[in-house]
Amino acid sequence: TQNLLIRSQALYPVELQALIVLILHFMKKNISFIVKESENNLRVDLLINKRDRLISRTRIKNLIIKEKLMINNEVIKNPSKKVYAGDKLVLEIPEPEKASLKPYNFKLEIIHEDEDLLVINKPAGIIMHPGAGNHDQTIVNALMHYDKDSLSTIGDELRPGIVHRIDKNTSGLIVIAKNNETHEDLSKQFSDHSILRAYQLLIWGKLRPSYGRINTFIVRSSKNRQLMEVSNSKGKRAITNYKTLEVFENNNTPTLSLIECRLETGRTHQIRVHMNYLGNSIVGDDKYKKKFKKIKNVDQELEKLLTNLNRQFLHANTLGFIHPKKKEEMIFTSILPPELNNLLKMLRNTY
Repeated sequence: TQNLLIRSQALYPVELQALIVLILHFMKKNISFIVKESENNLRVDLLINKRDRLISRTRIKNLIIKEKLMINNEVIKNPSKKVYAGDKLVLEIPEPEKASLKPYNFKLEIIHEDEDLLVINKPAGIIMHPGAGNHDQTIVNALMHYDKDSLSTIGDELRPGIVHRIDKNTSGLIVIAKNNETHEDLSKQFSDHSILRAYQLLIWGKLRPSYGRINTFIVRSSKNRQLMEVSNSKGKRAITNYKTLEVFENNNTPTLSLIECRLETGRTHQIRVHMNYLGNSIVGDDKYKKKFKKIKNVDQELEKLLTNLNRQFLHANTLGFIHPKKKEEMIFTSILPPELNNLLKMLRNTY
């Protein structure tokens, strides 16, 4: 392998060199090395990623959790385990699993497609991939119906092509990887927090200050395992930048604010948890919600729209990344879907 790499550098153009490196990478069955003195006391997932940049840290973590890592012939399941000089590491890279998923005839709103990726505008009401209670009516099943042979295969077998997720009752832009090289590259961009992700949301009340940066830890709730919550000392770092776009406040409306959030990290339910943490939960959120007093003179039609909204007012309206092959910046935008836009129009007319 080393000889072929050296020869490729001397004989072949840069593009072919990159292809050779990629082919060799996916031919490998494992990554194996001995920890150097200079690498002493590093986290094992960070070290493997440092040694082999072609495999994303997210995938490394998943492989470790799936018991594919051995240190000194002992199986290790903790991605944050520290290593020491002289330790022998072997990370098995299994063959990609073939997905056995039922195609779902669901019309995808495709914003962009090329030979490497898809950008889709996901509607609210559909989940990203099969899980408990829903095995065949998901975005993944719809992708299988659209083109089952053009999806990356290095992730979970129930999530071909899925690089990131948005919640069932959130709408907006997602990117899908059509091959493994693209998947690895996009995953690394997400891990490096270099992806542009902006959301529009409507919250109860108004934020003080009107713009700012929320920097906390987020951890699974000890009271309800389906929910997440802010923690002062444990969990994963979560950073949300927000600014107020509009405030709606008069005698005929409850106080509501249209907010833009830009994510530096992408934790489970991050925006919903952070808004709830500030005391301003998202309109329509059925999990992270607070009770609000009924206003006597509220416009009846507005109250009906607020009451009957069967999703959270949260929309992923901007997505930007560097194209894995073309190395060009790509930025996509999506307007609010009708059910959210109609509510916003009503607020503006009532205000």
